Amino acid sequence: MSKRNLKEYVLLTARGLGMGAADVIPGVSGGTIAFITGIYQELINSIKSVDKTFLKLLFSEGIVAAWKHINGNFLVAVFSGVLISIFSLARLISWLLLVYPMLVWAFFFGLIIASALHVGKKINRWNTGIIIALIAGTAIAAYITIATPANTTESMWFILLSGTIAITAMILPGISGSFILLLLGKYEFILNAVKDLQIGIIVIFGIGCVIGLISFSNVISWFFKKFPDGTMALLTGFMLGSLNKLWPWKEVISYRFNSAGEKVPLLEKSISPQQYETITGQENLLIPVIICMLAGFLLIFIFDVIAARKESKQNHQGNG
Repeated sequence: MSKRNLKEYVLLTARGLGMGAADVIPGVSGGTIAFITGIYQELINSIKSVDKTFLKLLFSEGIVAAWKHINGNFLVAVFSGVLISIFSLARLISWLLLVYPMLVWAFFFGLIIASALHVGKKINRWNTGIIIALIAGTAIAAYITIATPANTTESMWFILLSGTIAITAMILPGISGSFILLLLGKYEFILNAVKDLQIGIIVIFGIGCVIGLISFSNVISWFFKKFPDGTMALLTGFMLGSLNKLWPWKEVISYRFNSAGEKVPLLEKSISPQQYETITGQENLLIPVIICMLAGFLLIFIFDVIAARKESKQNHQGNG
């Protein structure tokens, strides 16, 4: 890994902030943010470096060698941003989703469309297998968005398991770890634990996340090495399939009561803007929603342009 300066580490932390903000929202993946900001594969490879070699170096050559092996400065910068974002933005994101849900969903809808295009462009060759991977990824993510949330135990073993499962989704572009928690019946439980600083629950959930991160990062890294185009196609499909969850216009099919005794949506289905206005009698907000969609799309487009210019400049310097 090339040596980074302070500015670069600050930018890494900023990317972590974006990942953390995305992970709080059901339907958006922190892995997507990592992918579009160009740190995804380094993140996966750094996490999977916490292995036997790391332990061997730790005991034989000391902390410095072991830290260098796992790209420790990079991991600290990124995950500091993730944690700061989750703990500071949990209340804000909850408020925004409560007060301006359509605009929040619209922004991320545009962001994910652009992200899918961004990732899809990285597929070097298309064949039947790649198309099947794309369709499979889309179908899996779409099914997850319509699955019924479960009623589950609040025992510590299940909190540990929830962390292990959810974090694998959080590092997969297109599959939302928050939405997996929702399906497991633990989204609000964990969000409240973070907001109220319930340390015991947070620690157990965090241990589950660490277990899931280390084990699943090896799987993802292997797929990238063996089937790069197929993996890209699968991840692109995950993003496309998640769009159903992010569609701003929803009809509530059933409700549930949260821990505060408030009636909140349980199951929803996507409908047209006209149907939404007819069913709810509320103002359509079509123009503001479209503006938010475009804002999300343009954000990724700008990232894409900046990355392309940076790559072109590096290639030019390398050839010069």
